[in-house]
Amino acid sequence: MPDSCLFCRIARHELPAHIVHEDSRTLAFLDIHPVRPGHVLIIPKQHYPYFEDMPADLAGHIVNLGQRLARQMKRLYAVERVGLAFTGIHVAHAHAHIVPMQHPHDLTSTHYIAEQDLTFVMPPQADAEALAATAESLRAAVSGD
Repeated sequence: MPDSCLFCRIARHELPAHIVHEDSRTLAFLDIHPVRPGHVLIIPKQHYPYFEDMPADLAGHIVNLGQRLARQMKRLYAVERVGLAFTGIHVAHAHAHIVPMQHPHDLTSTHYIAEQDLTFVMPPQADAEALAATAESLRAAVSGD
C-alpha cells in the first residue's frame, strides 16, 4: 500500500475513521463529507487506483457488502432506495459510495444537466459525534444481518 494514499492509511488504521464493517479484504467507513447521513465508503484494503483495476471477485465482494449495507440503510433511514457508485475523483484508491437516498438527485441526475448546473461541491464535513453514532447503528445492523 502506498504510504501517501489516504485510504491505504485508513485501511492500515493509521488515520481515524468511523468504521462500519471490516473483513480481510475490505473496510467500510463513514464519509466525513456525507451526501446524506449514513453515507458509507467501501474500500479494498489492497491499493487499486481505480475500480477497473480491481479483480472481478473483489469488485463483487464490495458490491455484495454494499447490498448488505443498503438493506440495513433502508430500514434505518426509511428510504426507498440506496445508491451505489464507484468513483475515484478525490482519492485515487478504488472505492464505492453507498448513499441512503432521500432525494432522487442525491447521487446524480439529468436534472443537473437540464438546469445547466454542473458545479459539484463537497458537502460539509459532518460532526464527529454524529458520525460516531451513525457508525455504531450501521455496525450493529450489519453485524446482525
